Amino acid sequence: MQVDSKIDEGLYSRQLYVLGHEAMQKMSASNVLIVGCKGLGVEIAKNVVLAGVKSVTLHDPTPVELRDLSTQFYLTEQDIGKRTDQVTSAKLQDLNAYVPVTVLENLDLAALKPFQCVVVTQHLLTKEVQINDWCRQLGIRFLAAQTRGLFAYAFNDFGPTFHVSDPTGEEPVQGMVAAVSNDEEGVVACIEDHRHGLEDGDFVTFVEIEGMTELNGITPQKVKTTGPYTFKIGDTRAFGQYKQGGIFKQVKMGKDISFAPLKDQIAKPDYFITDFAKFDRPEQLHWSFQALDAFNNKHKRFPKPHDEQDAAIFLELVKEIKARYPDSGDVNLDLAKEFSFQAAGDLPPMNALLGGFVAQEVLKAVSGKFSPFQQLLYFDSLESLPKNFTRSAANCAPQGTRYDAQIAVFGKDFHTKLQNSRQFLVGAGAIGCEMLKNWAMMGLGSGPEGAVFVTDMDTIEKSNLNRQFLFRPWDVTKLKSECAAAAVQAMNPHLKGKITSFADRVGTDTEHIFNDKFWESLTGVTNALDNVDARKYVDRRCVFYGKSLLESGTLGTKGNTQVVVPHLTESYSSSNDPPEKSIPICTLKNFPNQIEHTIQWARDLFEGLFHGPAENVNQYLSQQNYLDNLQKQGGNHSETLNSIHSFLVVDKPVTFEECVKWARLKFEDLYSNSIQQLLYNFPKDSVTSSGTPFWSGPKRAPTPLVFDFNDQTHYDFVVAAANLHAFNYGIKGTTDKQVFKTVLDSMIVPEFVPKQGVKIAVNESELAQQSQENTFDSIAKNIPPASSFAGMRLSPVEFEKDDDTNFHMDFITAASNLRANNYAIANANRHRTKLIAGRIIPAIATTTALVTGLVCLELYKLIDERKTVDDYKNGFVNLALPFFGFSEPILAPKFKYYETEWTLWDRFDVHGDVTLKELIDLFKTKHELEITMLSAGQTMLYSFFMPPKKLQERLQMRLTEAISSITKKPLPAHTTNLVLEVCVNDRDGEDVEVPYIKVHL
Repeated sequence: MQVDSKIDEGLYSRQLYVLGHEAMQKMSASNVLIVGCKGLGVEIAKNVVLAGVKSVTLHDPTPVELRDLSTQFYLTEQDIGKRTDQVTSAKLQDLNAYVPVTVLENLDLAALKPFQCVVVTQHLLTKEVQINDWCRQLGIRFLAAQTRGLFAYAFNDFGPTFHVSDPTGEEPVQGMVAAVSNDEEGVVACIEDHRHGLEDGDFVTFVEIEGMTELNGITPQKVKTTGPYTFKIGDTRAFGQYKQGGIFKQVKMGKDISFAPLKDQIAKPDYFITDFAKFDRPEQLHWSFQALDAFNNKHKRFPKPHDEQDAAIFLELVKEIKARYPDSGDVNLDLAKEFSFQAAGDLPPMNALLGGFVAQEVLKAVSGKFSPFQQLLYFDSLESLPKNFTRSAANCAPQGTRYDAQIAVFGKDFHTKLQNSRQFLVGAGAIGCEMLKNWAMMGLGSGPEGAVFVTDMDTIEKSNLNRQFLFRPWDVTKLKSECAAAAVQAMNPHLKGKITSFADRVGTDTEHIFNDKFWESLTGVTNALDNVDARKYVDRRCVFYGKSLLESGTLGTKGNTQVVVPHLTESYSSSNDPPEKSIPICTLKNFPNQIEHTIQWARDLFEGLFHGPAENVNQYLSQQNYLDNLQKQGGNHSETLNSIHSFLVVDKPVTFEECVKWARLKFEDLYSNSIQQLLYNFPKDSVTSSGTPFWSGPKRAPTPLVFDFNDQTHYDFVVAAANLHAFNYGIKGTTDKQVFKTVLDSMIVPEFVPKQGVKIAVNESELAQQSQENTFDSIAKNIPPASSFAGMRLSPVEFEKDDDTNFHMDFITAASNLRANNYAIANANRHRTKLIAGRIIPAIATTTALVTGLVCLELYKLIDERKTVDDYKNGFVNLALPFFGFSEPILAPKFKYYETEWTLWDRFDVHGDVTLKELIDLFKTKHELEITMLSAGQTMLYSFFMPPKKLQERLQMRLTEAISSITKKPLPAHTTNLVLEVCVNDRDGEDVEVPYIKVHL
């Protein structure tokens, strides 16, 4: 892949967190052949090229046809008649400069020898069996895949013995030990309130156990869980008595899997279930795919779309094939007939879904990372067929357009509605790129009344190129939305003039751009966002305007989809993920026991040294009466004041050499003095009031560090800290080792003297008590007036994890590992530190492609305007296991007042800018409800306990006038409606919950 197989972490960073360096090294030595380069083949090839194998070779000598443009996004009308693989290879090569893409002229046994994995797409079973046999002879891993309309099939054969190094891809768990018994099956107990997270059959080993030292470094022991905090291991009766301490660490154990060739699997299939609600479906599709082979062998073509005569012939073939399986169920005649009707179809979402899945299987085949499926996969999405449009042979017949393969399944009437849809895509990152590609191939929004809108405020970075496949190296620093829109217009010229890109965040501050007229013009909305707050805002807008919303997300090999249907399902905001588990501040400050603790501490230290103080200084120098205003805010501001005093007086450098001295003293303070002070307060032999050792359980006794210029981590800390401090003051930095050696050799570092009376918080309550102590005046009086620093401003450091030259990750990695050394915690390399400190979301193109395929299958249903919840599916996938799970969306909860039922989708509609009195009277007479309180956002317009005089004035005001008079500012010019929250009493004087009021101005 690269010289010396060095992996480009700038390009592959997000994927590395999914696969790891070892798997990617194996991938970088693997050559992959893909046979068949139509829609499915190019999807697989795209994902494999992005992933970074050694090379990809294509073989598809068939000439390009117009209908291929339905799904093959790298073909144009100018390519019709040309050889498919040659046209495709150049476009794929642009995706990744590290992966050569070439064309194989002739396919035979000898030609396969250079490859580690071969994938056959959209070929019939007869050809698949032949190539599978060749691969078996040569020891090559083999995959086959087909999509036929809304039906899909895949097969894999990785040989008689295939080793999987990591079956699940989950991070190994570890935890602190509280006790181990001496038993035939030793019971291990974790420290209080810390679940072990293990499952039966996992393996663990141990370190740092005192007493029962035989466990330290023991051969991995098989686990049998006995509860969330305890588990059993092997025989411990011959071991010493457990005293204290210790950590258990899960050990990933590989497994060997055996595969059968395709000809054997056809006769005796092993089905991989993709939808447990269709448990009998794989068997039926197993027969239908064989029948398609037989039909083609006999007629040299596929059944015509929706052709009854061809379907009758096809059914007889299915029955013949079913007879070979005497122990099986009956033929589902309707299903087999539908298979015949759409066998000639080719759909972008199905190719995206299966292409993502199969590409991940290719990566498993060449790396051994994650569990392969076994061995036959069948999938269908018949629920996506339209119910509100009539399909017929005439309606599904070829129209002589690029969309003929989609029309073959859905019919031209449905396709026309799809073309005239107006969709809004929020986000143009990885999911956004895949979504736009699918939409372009589907022709979504390309009709006379159709439109596609996409917005994303971000610009393209190098790390995006690994999975946001519409972007190229020359697009880096350009806007994502503009580049993505241009790329898909090139894929489908019918979108020219139909796609509008924005560079605006969707939020309250852009409601003049994305206004009522904009939202009301939409057919539906699709989110491709990476943060919850933005998702919830879009969700609220969709509920307000009654628009459908398609939600999805990925995390490494995991993905999920959710469909939100107006007046039917709950919304995205109806349920919340559990909050992230936070690290107690006391643990971070004084008692870390995991590398995650020291990384978070180092990340906070970065902000506290290089960003926060410079910001505080600039505010002090630029804002009048800054200190007075700060004091009026209340609370403890000693940290802010100390940072201003330090950066303006005590630690203000003039030369870079002074920055080096500052960095060296920081090392001493953080890794020696503060540790010595902690041990002075709590010596290593301390005991608590109950007589137990203070340094036990999660508290690890630290050891001060002695600075060593020749220790790389010590040196890295000083270099990074000095350069970042210099940046704050606009001083030119350097990495010249001699400069640092000269300064450090001449320094005298003061000896540590323990401070008397220093309180160190042992728990959160003590910490909270300490924060109440206020020493504002004593610090403030030592800060010179701002006027004495005329014109001075500092440069705060804005954290940027992906720039390897800015010292940010250098500092955090060194700072974290030094603190880990204090507490005898295993260090983390820069790669892992960056994941945690940068809060990076692991990502890979395969999962993204699959998830967008699932989303677009739901989009077909929304365009058909389905009204029953069992027509829709929310999905969850994990490509590592692999696993598919589907469920019906949850219905919107119903509420009731009197005999009226309502959901979150309902509201009271009021037309015109009525007065407050008119509104109250309207509710009284029309709805028999007494308004007791009325508010617009945070503005209280009316309450029953208002003073009478104010009440009389307010009642005569129109709603807009009331809001403006209270807020002291006019309504924004783009406002065309108001949202009013209302509290009411029913006719019995009881509080009753009702929808909000929408006032149409």
